[in-house]
Amino acid sequence: MSTKPVIVYGASGYTGRLICEFLRQYNVPFTAAGRNAATLTDSMTSHVPGIETADYEVVEVEHSVEALTELFSGSSVVLNTVGPFMKLGDPVVQAALAVGAHYTDTTGEQDWLLHCDETYGTQFAAAGLLIAPGIAQMYTTGEIAAQIALETPGLDTLDIAVFWGGSPTIASTRTILVNAAGGAAYHLADNEYVPFDPAQGLVPLVVPGQHELAQSLPWGGTSHPVWFKRDPRVATCKAQGGVFNAALMQNVPLIVADALEATKDMTPDERDAALDAVAAQVMNTMPPRENPRTHKSLDSVHASGPLGRAHVVIHGNNNYQQTGLLQAYAAYSLLQQPPKRVGLASGCQAFGHRELEGVLKAFGFISNPIVTVQQ
Repeated sequence: MSTKPVIVYGASGYTGRLICEFLRQYNVPFTAAGRNAATLTDSMTSHVPGIETADYEVVEVEHSVEALTELFSGSSVVLNTVGPFMKLGDPVVQAALAVGAHYTDTTGEQDWLLHCDETYGTQFAAAGLLIAPGIAQMYTTGEIAAQIALETPGLDTLDIAVFWGGSPTIASTRTILVNAAGGAAYHLADNEYVPFDPAQGLVPLVVPGQHELAQSLPWGGTSHPVWFKRDPRVATCKAQGGVFNAALMQNVPLIVADALEATKDMTPDERDAALDAVAAQVMNTMPPRENPRTHKSLDSVHASGPLGRAHVVIHGNNNYQQTGLLQAYAAYSLLQQPPKRVGLASGCQAFGHRELEGVLKAFGFISNPIVTVQQ
């Protein structure tokens, strides 16, 4: 049983460490949980600045519903970073629901969001609890821009682009491959899920602030179509994303295609092991701590309607640190007041897009949104 109100499950990973760092800044006591106590302890003491001033404990736990339920008892919020979520997420969600704790995670897997919606959304809502998968820079900061655009009435179509600097972490690299191997990625068209053309490949996009075209991918469909499926203002939503490094983006489809061809006749377990091996070849070390001069982020949303247009651009930096901050703020807020929405909800729907914008600005991660409206 945890003695702290917040659980960071997977705390020794790159994003888990950052969540712990910002929980310390918010003075939120937490349990750093995972499979190996020694690794967790080393991660906290070596990689979380100021950890000696934090109120925390380290707990080793087995990845099972029973063990996690026992650990989560006594806690109010579970922040999960252990993926791939479609493979590993169910026991964590079930344990959180069993003890009456709010649940958030950092997923980039659209199929996991759909699964959470169909399997757990009603149960969490009935219990007065929040289940918010996908609170992360690649989804939440882009949604902030979309929600600002939708402050202009009469817009019903969202065209979202998300770009960032640097390279993905080990976990993110594995998620890219899992997304590609997992089947269809969807966008929203006339309020229906429509699969992306699997043969689409790279799509060039105009990126505000630079002359060179950037290359983009559907990135598993992203969270945005799921969040806006039940928003009466929005009928159509499509998102594309990528890294500013054009050479890296050119290689992604090739790596994915080779991985899919090599694993097409494998069993699910064999495929998972093979994808792990491919991901390790692409990225097998923790990336360095982000540098705001090079690890830039950009979220651009074109919103349109029959007679109106809005364009919102948010320039930022350090996308993984943005994720850590957003997760920590979610816990900080939930310990003090109920969310704006229970059941399945995005970060913006649960906490307010202007509130989250203010949080990111207060920590120096985004500049003022650039808003252009035509009516």
